Amino acid sequence: MEAVRTVCLLLAAGLLGACTAQRSEVAQPGGPPPVEELTQLPPTFADTQALRPLEAFASGAGKTVYVPVYSHVYYLDGRQHLLAATLSIRNTSLKEPILVTSVRYYNSEGFLVKEYTQKDLQIPPMATADFFVEQDDTSGGSGANFLVKWKALKGASLPIVEAVMVSTSSGQGISMISPGRVVEED
Repeated sequence: MEAVRTVCLLLAAGLLGACTAQRSEVAQPGGPPPVEELTQLPPTFADTQALRPLEAFASGAGKTVYVPVYSHVYYLDGRQHLLAATLSIRNTSLKEPILVTSVRYYNSEGFLVKEYTQKDLQIPPMATADFFVEQDDTSGGSGANFLVKWKALKGASLPIVEAVMVSTSSGQGISMISPGRVVEED
């Protein structure tokens, strides 16, 4: 039994050494810095150099995107399984920011539940803005939705606007993605 334990310890030490060696290979001088693990998304964007004056967007083209969101799903005999939802607005442009002018959350009956944006929000190139609905927030119902209005300068690519719903309980997990659809063009 002692021999098995010794072999396991040596094997674990060898694997740990291999992981450390791989990590140090990535961080060599002159190469790209190692990628750090994200623990929390920042509420604001650090790179403001890519942003434009708000007046620049006055002549920009805009769209309104409808995104279905499920604050719960039904199972078995009509019981509800609650879900947390994240609305993700991803600027896919390499060079141009986009301007989000409105993010509104509506319930199953079509009533406005919450206005997420108090002022225009610029999303820098290749950046993402997230809006979160707590798992215990049932105000939207199973037919909730977001309406996102955005504008971009000529040459900007279309953003990806989608919702991700997740939940875990009793060792089980559920997740789904709901893509946005353009419902109005300016």
